[in-house]
Order: sequence, then C-alpha cells, then structure tokens
Amino acid sequence: MAMTTYSGYDIIGDVHGCANALERLLDKLGYEKLNGVFRHPNRQAIFAGDIVDRGPHIREALHIVKAMCDVGSAQMIMGNHEFDAIGFHTSAPKGASRKYLREHTERHTRLIAETLAQFEDFPDEWAMFLAWFKTLPLYIEKQNFRVVHACWDQSYIDEFNVRYPELTIDDEFLAATADTDSFEWQCISRLTRGRDLPLPKGTAMQSAEGFERRSFRARFWGRKPKTYGDLAFQPDPLPDAIASQPLASGDELEINRYGKNEVPLFIGHYWLSGKPKPIADNLACLDYSAVKYGRLVAYSIDDERIIDPDKFTWVHVDIP
Repeated sequence: MAMTTYSGYDIIGDVHGCANALERLLDKLGYEKLNGVFRHPNRQAIFAGDIVDRGPHIREALHIVKAMCDVGSAQMIMGNHEFDAIGFHTSAPKGASRKYLREHTERHTRLIAETLAQFEDFPDEWAMFLAWFKTLPLYIEKQNFRVVHACWDQSYIDEFNVRYPELTIDDEFLAATADTDSFEWQCISRLTRGRDLPLPKGTAMQSAEGFERRSFRARFWGRKPKTYGDLAFQPDPLPDAIASQPLASGDELEINRYGKNEVPLFIGHYWLSGKPKPIADNLACLDYSAVKYGRLVAYSIDDERIIDPDKFTWVHVDIP
C-alpha cells in the first residue's frame, strides 16, 4: 500500500472528553464526516494526547479520534491520562509495593472516575480503547516539526529508541514502571508529564483541585531563570512568597533546554488560557483548558520553521 502524502498537518491539543467542541473544531479546519469518520482531502490531524478524563463526552471523543486514526486521517500520541488509564488497570509485578501500576488512591480514582462512569455500560469498548492506548507512540517527529505531550527530552528519546525500536511501549516497559527509579518510569514521566521540581524546603501550595502540592511544573525552554516564579509553568500560580525566592543551587542545571535552532515543537498538558499564541518562535502549547470552558486549539503546520501566530485555530467551549 502506498504511503499517503499530506500537504500539511493539524495538531490538536488536549480534548479531555469535549467531543462536541472537537467536532466543531474539525469542521472549522475543513474536515468532513464521510462514512461516519472525519477526513480531510489532503491534511492529517495529529492529537497531542489526553482525550480521556474530566469531560462530558469522553466515550464519544475516543470514538471520533480512534476512527480517524484507523483510516489514516489522524495520528495520536500518548498523553499522561492515557498512560495513567493503562496503569490503573494493570497489575503491578510480583514484589511491588502496590497492587496496580497506578495506585487506586483517592486522587487517582477521582481523576479517572468520569471516564469509568461513562464506560460503565460498555466494558468491552473500554477494554478495546485500553489496548489501543498501548499502541500509541510517545512522540511524533517529522522533518520539520515534533509533537510530544509535555516535554521533549532528547536524551530520553534517544535511549527509548534504542531499547524499544518499535517506538511504542510493551508489557516489559509497563512492568518496569513499577520502579520509579527505572529508565521506563523516568522516560514516560518526562515525556508525558514534563519536569517537576520541588518547592523550597518546608513549603507547599494548594492546587485548584484542592490537592496539596510540594512540587511545580517547570518550563524547559527560553530564558535563564533566577527565581522559582521564572521557572514555573503551570495553571496554579506559585504563591508570591515562593515565586520571589531565588532558585536553589542546581535547580536550573537540572532543566533540559529546547534550543532555539530546533524544529518547531508542539506540546499539550499545561492548561493555558487566553488567546493562543507561540511560546517561542519554535514552541507552542496547544492545551488551552478546553474542559474548563476555555478553548480547544489546533495549529496547522505546513513547511514553516517559525510558528505563525495566525495559524492557530480554536473553538470556545461554552459553559452549559
């Protein structure tokens, strides 16, 4: 079978069960529903992960995305929520300190509860989607752009490619993630969750969801940070007393940098707000908090090497 050549790609941020908004966005991008599947005559969609959890139409969103992937009108990479769903349902290996790879804590159970509720009457479908999640690549790299859910770390990607030449996870990979010191856990965590750094010793903060946090999501690009506030990149702002503190020695050195001469990189994960725009000439986050009644966002890339602010497309997700 000959490979399909596309004139360009439409990279779509975190959907989180917002199926209605997804249909409106695909329509706005020029995709048409043919035989029940959205297709474009000469472009392909790329989903940056996190289709599941939180939103009102998770099952419907998964059917839209998987159907597109099945016919070649889309690709999708692994998000942390897809990986978490796998871990929530996968027994930990013998000798591990827990029953499942993702412990059934109150917080973990709450995060996946909406997904499980929507699939309660469709257990075979849910099993099918879980199996599909295991086949998702951790990243996509084309000649002129890259897509990863949270953080492009070349050292982990190079090692992953050597250890797992199929470029997807397998049962051996999953079992290894039971050990948080393993390469497998560190790799999947860095690529799908980004880089977390500890807050200053003895400090903590409350997240918008009511959880106590002792670490924060750190940016992996750009300027040289001097304070914790300079380095933070997350929806929950650091309290002023923490944000103004100078960085502890070594914190900056632990952050890998995405160089300004690299090809454009597209990520999700970080819950931005406002009007979509590039973070840097070669970096854009496409997660604009759709499930929090923000925007579901896409960027349409052709052959440009500098991200064009006019090539973002979005739909607002209205409060019902």
